[in-house]
Amino acid sequence: MKAWNYSVKFEDESRIAKAVARDVPVSPKKVVNLARVLKGMTLEEAKRYLERVIEKKEAVPYWRYNGKIAHKRGIADRWGVASGKYPVKAAKYMLKLLRNLEANAENKDLDIERLRLIHIGVHKGITLKRYMPRAFGRSTPKFRKTSNIEVIAMEY
Repeated sequence: MKAWNYSVKFEDESRIAKAVARDVPVSPKKVVNLARVLKGMTLEEAKRYLERVIEKKEAVPYWRYNGKIAHKRGIADRWGVASGKYPVKAAKYMLKLLRNLEANAENKDLDIERLRLIHIGVHKGITLKRYMPRAFGRSTPKFRKTSNIEVIAMEY
């Protein structure tokens, strides 16, 4: 397997907790806007926000990849962007990753209440290439995109 490192380096690693999820079966386009929303939140705020997204009570604003996306009520007041979606699958994987981050922080004896997300990186993972046979000897590609997500939190 290829060597994989975090995209951010820190001198003092004692107050930092990290977690990574590789080859998550969600397109990076779905996760990028979610990561932008979560960056800067505390760990508890982020977990509550993701639970509201999964329940479809609060939409995720779409700054990027927002062509032909419907407007959602209440987003423009808080985020300054009117278009949004409810990326439930991406939110479930992100919530699982934040719980992993919390366990890593507990293992390093960090205060969970004082953790703030300082970096969330979303990178393109492998693409699973499959082809569906069609009539007259043709085929249609069915590519499945994956994402690599890294989260870093610091104790303040």
